[in-house]
Amino acid sequence: MNHMSARYSRITGTGSFLPPNRLTNQDLADRLAADGIETSDEWIVERTGIRARHFAAADVAASDLALEAAKRALEAAKLEASSIDLIIVATSTPDMVFPSVACLVQQKLEVQGCPAFDVQAVCSGFVYALSVADSMIRTGSASKALVIGAEVFSRILDFKDRTTCVLFGDGAGAVVLEASGKPGILASELHADGRHVGILCVPGSVSGGKVVGDPLLKMDGQAVFKLAVGVLEDVARSVLAKADRTDADIDWLIPHQANIRIMQSTAKKLKLPMGKVIVTVDEHGNTSAASIPLALDDAVRKGKIKQGDTVLLEGVGGGFTWGAVLLDL
Repeated sequence: MNHMSARYSRITGTGSFLPPNRLTNQDLADRLAADGIETSDEWIVERTGIRARHFAAADVAASDLALEAAKRALEAAKLEASSIDLIIVATSTPDMVFPSVACLVQQKLEVQGCPAFDVQAVCSGFVYALSVADSMIRTGSASKALVIGAEVFSRILDFKDRTTCVLFGDGAGAVVLEASGKPGILASELHADGRHVGILCVPGSVSGGKVVGDPLLKMDGQAVFKLAVGVLEDVARSVLAKADRTDADIDWLIPHQANIRIMQSTAKKLKLPMGKVIVTVDEHGNTSAASIPLALDDAVRKGKIKQGDTVLLEGVGGGFTWGAVLLDL
C-alpha cells in the first residue's frame, strides 16, 4: 500500500459572476425613504464597510448566476464541462424546492450522469462544499469537481428592516477542483452549533400551496457578531495546526464577506495586516455562500493571489455554522 502515491485536490480555475444591476447605498436609501424608512450611505459604511451591492433581475435565479460563474471557472481551468464528474452548489436561495440548483446547473451545462447536489450551510456553505468535494476527490469518488456558491439574497430581504436589508447582495463564485499528486487543499474543518438557530434565520416554508411562517431574513446582529469573531479565530488556529502551519505562513486571508468589522477583528487576532485580507464586501455586500469564491476569483483575476500562495478561507453563517479551509493555490 505504501507504494501508492497520495491523492490530493487542487483548485485549477476560478470564476465569478455579478448581476449587472449595481445598487449603491444611496440607491437603497432612496428606495427605503419611499417607505418612510431612514438610512444613509454614511450609516451603512460606518457599521458594515458596504458601499454597493448587486441585485439580480426578477427573472434571474441562483442557477443562472451559478452557470455563468461555472463557465468562467471551467475556462480558467481549460476544461470542457463534459469532463466534470461532480457538481456541488452551496446556496440558501435555490430556484425551487427541488430539484437542486446543482442539477439545474448540470442541465444548463448540458452534461449528464455525474452526481450533483446542493449544500445548505448558509454563509459557510462554500467552505462546507469545498471540504466535501476535497474528501470525494481524495477518496477517488471524483476527479474533477465544480464547486459553486450562488445566491439571490435580495429575494428574502425585509425592506422594512433597515438593519438587515442593507447588508446583502446577489452573486456567484465557482472553482474547479481537480485530483493531483501535489497537495492543494491542506486542511479543512467544519462546525455547527444548532443551539443558535434563532439568531440568523428565514423562518418560513411552503405547505399546502402557501408560505407558512415568515420567508424573510431575521438577524440578531450583535449576537452574530460576538459568536462570529470567537469561532473564526478558533477555527483558523485549528486548521493551521492540522496543516502544520502558522499564522506567518498565510499569504492571504479570504474571510466570508459579511462585515468589515468582523474581518478586521479576525485579522488582528491572527496578527495579519489588512493588506493580506481580501476585501470585496464594500462592492458586493454579503453574498452569503457566494462571498468567498467571489472574493477569491476577484483577487486571482486582479493578480493579487498568485499560484503557490497559501490562502486561508473561512466562513460563518446561520445554523450556526462555521468552518475553514487552508490551501496552496
